[in-house]
Amino acid sequence: MKPLLLSHYTATSCIGRGLQQTLDALRQARLALKPCDFETVDLPTYIGEVEGLDDVVMAAGMADYNCRNNRLAQLGLEQDGFAEAVNVAVEKYGRDRIGVFMGTSTSGILETEQAFRERDPVTGALPAGLFYSKKQNTYSVADFTRQYFKLTGPAVAVSSACSSSAKVFSVARRMIEAGLIDAAVVGGVDTLCLTTLYGFTSLGLLSTQACRPYDTERDGISIGEAAAFALLERPTSNVDAHAIMLLGIGESSDAYHMSSPHPEGLGARMAMQQALQTAGLNPSDIDYINLHGTATLSNDAAEAKGVGAVFGHNTPCSSTKGATGHTLGAAGAVEAVICALALQNSFIPGGINTHEADPLLQLNYQLQNRDQVLTHVMSNSFGFGGTNCSLIFGLAQNLKQDKESS
Repeated sequence: MKPLLLSHYTATSCIGRGLQQTLDALRQARLALKPCDFETVDLPTYIGEVEGLDDVVMAAGMADYNCRNNRLAQLGLEQDGFAEAVNVAVEKYGRDRIGVFMGTSTSGILETEQAFRERDPVTGALPAGLFYSKKQNTYSVADFTRQYFKLTGPAVAVSSACSSSAKVFSVARRMIEAGLIDAAVVGGVDTLCLTTLYGFTSLGLLSTQACRPYDTERDGISIGEAAAFALLERPTSNVDAHAIMLLGIGESSDAYHMSSPHPEGLGARMAMQQALQTAGLNPSDIDYINLHGTATLSNDAAEAKGVGAVFGHNTPCSSTKGATGHTLGAAGAVEAVICALALQNSFIPGGINTHEADPLLQLNYQLQNRDQVLTHVMSNSFGFGGTNCSLIFGLAQNLKQDKESS
């Protein structure tokens, strides 16, 4: 595939608003997961909550989109000069030549949950202020982002569980390579709600502690919320040497089980191999893997087998979900941004909250931060039903070196 430039990117989660706070939290190995006190939820679990979302005032003309998910989207778009960068791109390409591709799993379902408590006791009618298409509908966050920037190009929402906002990079890449658009706003937004907290409890997948990916005593996920975005463009001949490039994408669907991964990591392996192939790289070229690493017994074990089959057991890797929690449909975009930060700051983030890496999984799991110059990194995102996606990123200067060496 032809590399694409991440000209701007940003992330907001429980560990911070924007790139600097996110980087500082990872550098300091700050623990941000807390005992669940969200809404009316009464569960012995931990969450990664973004504080202050109820105080976000929606932009002018966007009141109908007002829900927790879109408030977080707006908060995220306002970090790191990202909104300004999109507006510059609008001037450069035109409103109809910029696409919007957003990943989410539950969108604004919290507002529907709250509305059901306020039904008319006689008729059962829901409150008049509930606009399904602008709030709960999965497309809502893509539509909100499109309207926020007054864009008229194609807009798509991807809801493939935990791979949602990794797969949007692939959708955008196809649109750009087909010549339908010149740039794309990609990302993912997911917020806390009762559906996911009680739903994952019913599956027996929530941990009663802050999650510990790849740990010998891991016992489940901690749900978080986040918004992360990137502006994808074709690179120019004078691109900055330290700019982040999207080099490879791999997707697969093993369809092994509705909620469990293939036990041998088949789909994961296929996605990673395809990402390497599209990037024109060998496994030995990858310096770090940001694992999907949910901290459930089966998911970590299956991913470890897939990674081992492709890379062997020496490639440094870690999961950053011990810091952010599992942000579900936003996880792919959040971890793409973390990979970009790792590349630009020459460090491998340690697996926060993992005390003893499970020796049975046989990976070079990093418990502590490690300073290291990185050339290529991979980010894994694997969702329910075997919807898998692996992304490979690198610095522009390394892309030039790769071309010279070949």
